[in-house]
Amino acid sequence: MRRRTVQEARTPPTGSRRAVRGTVAKLAAALVTTATALLALGAVTSPVGAAPAQRSCEPGSGAVSVIEVAGLIDPVLVDFIDEQIDAADESCAVALVLQLDSGGATVSHDELDDVVAAIEGSAVPVDVWVGPSGSRAAGGAVRLLAAADVVGLSPGSKVEVTPALLDAAGLRPQDLGTTAIGDRIGPQRAVELGLVDNDSPSIGDFIIGLTDQGVQTRVVGEGDQRRTEPVTPVTFGGLGVFAELMHTVASPAVAYILFVAGLALLLFELYTAGVGVAGLVGAASLVLGCYGLAVLPTRPIGVALLLLAVFGYGVDVQTGVPRAWTVIATGALVGGSLLLYDGVSLSWVTLLGVIVGMTLAMVSGMPTMVRSRFATPTIGREWMIGEMGEARTDIAPDGVVIVRGAPWLARTNRATPIRANEAARVVALDGLTLEAEPEHGGARDYREQRVSDA
Repeated sequence: MRRRTVQEARTPPTGSRRAVRGTVAKLAAALVTTATALLALGAVTSPVGAAPAQRSCEPGSGAVSVIEVAGLIDPVLVDFIDEQIDAADESCAVALVLQLDSGGATVSHDELDDVVAAIEGSAVPVDVWVGPSGSRAAGGAVRLLAAADVVGLSPGSKVEVTPALLDAAGLRPQDLGTTAIGDRIGPQRAVELGLVDNDSPSIGDFIIGLTDQGVQTRVVGEGDQRRTEPVTPVTFGGLGVFAELMHTVASPAVAYILFVAGLALLLFELYTAGVGVAGLVGAASLVLGCYGLAVLPTRPIGVALLLLAVFGYGVDVQTGVPRAWTVIATGALVGGSLLLYDGVSLSWVTLLGVIVGMTLAMVSGMPTMVRSRFATPTIGREWMIGEMGEARTDIAPDGVVIVRGAPWLARTNRATPIRANEAARVVALDGLTLEAEPEHGGARDYREQRVSDA
């Protein structure tokens, strides 16, 4: 009822795809020529009346195959749908049902054209049920509905009104009444407009309604317990473990989190000795995140800003205190997060969690880790009193001092600030903070303090 011809659905391939298909066409032509010659030879040597064996399917002999298509339509799902169409044809399936819940597509227009053409050209009817309740079909995913034979929409689910859906239903925009293109409507309105065929509440009810495609049913029970159930076998399938992993990685939120977390863990690993768990996990996260960003519509400016953010945080982590680079890095992190995707939005919960978590880790967690990593043990540090160091930053009254190659937070008397690169003497300890004075002219000589402490 809903299917257009394959010729109407196909669009001329462009760019590199056209070149690839041209090469394939040449190879196919050569194979056809060879096959023709072999068939001609076979016609001479084979007995008269011999015919090639053909696979035949008895009516009602197959099953109804149901596959789950959830999430954005990416290359993993496109390949999965293509494979399942071929498998349904080979197994003589009665019908292939896509259980759909998708907010759009991340594949190119040409790739979406190919999967639509595969659905329309399938020898086995391909149907779509948008469910369970609360599911959606929006953006490029609606084209799967437009190409399907029968479409059902579960209660509580919504479908976006698109030109492709109107064209498949033979409607014009003026036929929509109060509904407009781009609106997301429920099953009652969609059935009323003729954009979907039914409002089946469950996948079982949807399959029972496919009797025109050869699904056999029976009535069981008595009285109020009477119900209709399918006699035709029903099989359920989904993505494999590895394919599911790659499909999950290609979701916007997961790819974003993996990319940022991978960069942060690799920065952490720079300040540790050797290669540890953080480095291995960070490298794996970064690789998976890069794959996800490559599949999704990612803006280069967003990626560049996220890289700048990690670089800026790394500069100030090295100094031990937040300074100008921390401000620059935080701004780059916010900007990169907001500009990362083109046409795909991230939830505010994801954005807030990553931005706040990353900022706190770099401003508080990382400097503490660096001090503990390169500092001497915190027990028995009295030997540090009287040690000479060098101010890495201005200490007025707070800053960073280097003592025996390790950076420490330091504090001095406001009357005796210490400039960067000047010598500083440790005169007392306050937790992880050192109290320092200039080498000469301190407000209180360290020897006097040691005597008074005694």
